[in-house]
Amino acid sequence: MDIKQIKELMDDFDNSGLSGFKIKKDDIELEFSKTITATAVSAQPQTLPAAQPTTLPTQNNQSFQDVNADAILSPMVGTFYAAPSPDSPAFVKKGDTVKKGQVIGILEAMKIMNELEAEFDCKILDVLVSDGQPVEYDMPLFAIQKI
Repeated sequence: MDIKQIKELMDDFDNSGLSGFKIKKDDIELEFSKTITATAVSAQPQTLPAAQPTTLPTQNNQSFQDVNADAILSPMVGTFYAAPSPDSPAFVKKGDTVKKGQVIGILEAMKIMNELEAEFDCKILDVLVSDGQPVEYDMPLFAIQKI
């Protein structure tokens, strides 16, 4: 492996969505890693369609229906954690008022814990996912009302 190949690998890694990888070839071993910043995983509000009521699943397998509600969507695929550790209280719960920049959950992706921060002041109308649940990109995590 020559310096040109290593530079190409670095460029490819920099342009990829990967947060890290390790490669070993002959007697050369390379490890690449990068940090995902909190701004890269900030939750963006999405207004639910008002034309018809939208039903979203909740952590209690009930449904949430409110045409005036917004939702905070998952900015990535990963595992949602409601608290910083299993024995800690949840960052937020139904009925809480949240300030912009406040941590509202953690998304684990590729063994990296990414804090999910509120992008605006809001009230949590419902928590739509349960602790430890796998989530998809753009999946509703919280039903909220902007303040």
